[in-house]
Amino acid sequence: MPLGYQSIADPSDPSGRSKVIIIAAEAIVIRKIFELYAARRGLKSIANELNHCGYKTQTGNTFATIAIKEILHNPVYNGKVRYNRYENWSNKRRRGKSAEPIIANGKHEAIIHDVLWEKVQFLLQKKSFTPSRIFDGEFLLSGLIRCPKCGAAMVASRTRSKWKTGEIVNRLYYSCGAFRSKGSSVCSANSIRKQEAEDEVMNRLARVLSKDRILKAIVDKMNHRLATRTLLLQSELEHITSQLEQAESKKSRYLELFDKEKVDQSIFIGRMQEIQADLIKFRAEKSRLELELTDDKSSPFVYEQVRELIHGFHQVLTASPFEQRKTLLHLFIKQITINISKKIETIELSFDENVDSYFSDFPVTVAAGDSLQKKQARKRERIQIAI
Repeated sequence: MPLGYQSIADPSDPSGRSKVIIIAAEAIVIRKIFELYAARRGLKSIANELNHCGYKTQTGNTFATIAIKEILHNPVYNGKVRYNRYENWSNKRRRGKSAEPIIANGKHEAIIHDVLWEKVQFLLQKKSFTPSRIFDGEFLLSGLIRCPKCGAAMVASRTRSKWKTGEIVNRLYYSCGAFRSKGSSVCSANSIRKQEAEDEVMNRLARVLSKDRILKAIVDKMNHRLATRTLLLQSELEHITSQLEQAESKKSRYLELFDKEKVDQSIFIGRMQEIQADLIKFRAEKSRLELELTDDKSSPFVYEQVRELIHGFHQVLTASPFEQRKTLLHLFIKQITINISKKIETIELSFDENVDSYFSDFPVTVAAGDSLQKKQARKRERIQIAI
């Protein structure tokens, strides 16, 4: 049930059906949301006030703008029931919203009366005709930069100021996504200038792309991690093999004691069940580790192949349209961190088969034969390097 309602058994119904009742404490929150929106408060302003007051969603989280919007559109609060909300659910899920859902009268009590409901729906409809894009700008790094305070993804934001001449100046930033959607009770803006962030990232990537010394260091680091991972797997396999041998030895001893009638049957059965469970667990873990070690026998990363991959990356990054450049950056970069001074601190590059498959869709040169990523694809893991 949505926030504000609870489904309970109906003792007066002979068929044993349940009924929906209002939860008074939660209904206060719902009414507050509708009243604030009717008073022309924005979604973020409402979320911010609720979070400052300590209110929580059904799952115990702070309120975000998307949760507020969902509540305002939900006819259940006006005593209605909504059907056929989504079309082609098996394929589209929540992306397949129906343009004409069926709204019917429900049997539950409304939290929001008709006058307030109609006013809010009018304001929502009026708002829907306002262009959602409130500023121009191609934000390459949205979702990649992480807030230095809470770790949330940084998103596009804008400030407007007016010069003495009357000219309006727009300044573009990356700001904390949690602050943007939930308000100051959750985090602060921690903004970094858009151009400054993008220039630093592109310049740092350019240094990696152009200097053989840096690229060779990256390849060495990647191969070191692969070698270290193999040693760890071998160590784990030795440990689990030892545990398996001990469990098998223990099983043999109990069987011998049982044959000599030196152990009670009830005790024997209980211990054998425990040992058998351990044997199943150890054998499964041993098989998994052996399989991973088999997969790990592929060739190390070769510098020439990495250089070809990077060259292809550079071509796409400098010559492609915005959406293609943004997609590639999101494939190639795991995350970007900034420090408390709001300067780029680390850029964590991430290599996997997705990067190579992306190159195949565009006219760029990639190493011939088995590519670097195809050779490493069996690992199904991302190799990460901070630059």
